[in-house]
Amino acid sequence: MPGGHVQLVDLTKRFADVEAVRSISVDIPAGEFFSLLGPSGCGKTTTLRMVAGFERPTEGRILLDGVDVADVPPHKRNVNTVFQNYALFPHLDVSENVAFGLRFLKPSKDETRHRVREALALVQLEKFAERRPHQLSGGQQQRVALARALILNPSVLLLDEPLGALDAKLRKSLQIELKTLQEKVGITFIYVTHDQEEALTMSDRLAVMSDGSIEQVGTPQGVYDEPTSLYVADFLGVSNTMPAVVNGANGDGGCHVKLGDFELVAGRGDLNARGKVVVVVRPERVRLETGPTTVSNSVPGMVERVVYLGATSQVIVRLPFEQSLQVMVPNQGGAGQLAVGDRVAVRIPPDALRVLRLEPEATDSEVVR
Repeated sequence: MPGGHVQLVDLTKRFADVEAVRSISVDIPAGEFFSLLGPSGCGKTTTLRMVAGFERPTEGRILLDGVDVADVPPHKRNVNTVFQNYALFPHLDVSENVAFGLRFLKPSKDETRHRVREALALVQLEKFAERRPHQLSGGQQQRVALARALILNPSVLLLDEPLGALDAKLRKSLQIELKTLQEKVGITFIYVTHDQEEALTMSDRLAVMSDGSIEQVGTPQGVYDEPTSLYVADFLGVSNTMPAVVNGANGDGGCHVKLGDFELVAGRGDLNARGKVVVVVRPERVRLETGPTTVSNSVPGMVERVVYLGATSQVIVRLPFEQSLQVMVPNQGGAGQLAVGDRVAVRIPPDALRVLRLEPEATDSEVVR
């Protein structure tokens, strides 16, 4: 396993009076695919640029394999960067673009040809070696940029939204390719994106950022299933968030939560909270049943809207306490399709209902979505 252990310790970056990155600390083991996920302006790209050496931190340390490189210039760090625009030279062919990074190392012509062939083989572009960038598709240009970065054998590869300029279908395809490539070369990838699906698809772990700080770090499934804040629950994927009141424990490890006039059992989250809280449930965890029913942990509702999405339908259900709930229902064909106006029982399993404490600045109106 090559090096590539990255540790950010109390890392801070200020631009005049603006604190773009606020005392973040994270440990990224060698060989991990780690993503920085968040909206524009959250500090993720500034963090990446500090790791690359393009920005100098105001405070804190950047450790690469145990050595602080915060004051080391970019060309002396064993890292390389792939940008969104790829920055390929239009007057050079693919081989020449890939070989460009070797110019300072001055290898022999034979070694250069050998390393270019290896890099192109990694990204499956051997047959395109003599083409110019304008003769390539967007996905192929992205692979050339990757090959140019990988030919230098960096211990860490930094990727700043490299799929952002591609169409949706191509992005999905290249997400899988990029993760496969990372596993093959075995080096550390630090990936910046605002696209939640990209981060969930490719990452071993991810950090959700907001306003210069890290809100939560964990595996994609862990952060998606176990958000620790309303911000993370709302940003990562789609969540139904509803104001509620916790009335106490239920004796089975959960707690009783009151939504309007209805009492349900919640089995996840901050089960020791009391009083006003917010409860979170993912749309795919809700179950809808029609006809007379006495299903446990459910509330009555009426179908307000049905949107066909292909494999699933998005169903908006109006609950009795002036709250709408989004539900994702698999389309399995045949009878039983829901229609606007249908009366339903909305069942929320206890392990799908997560309790979060109200954040200091949050009001009841802010958690109704």
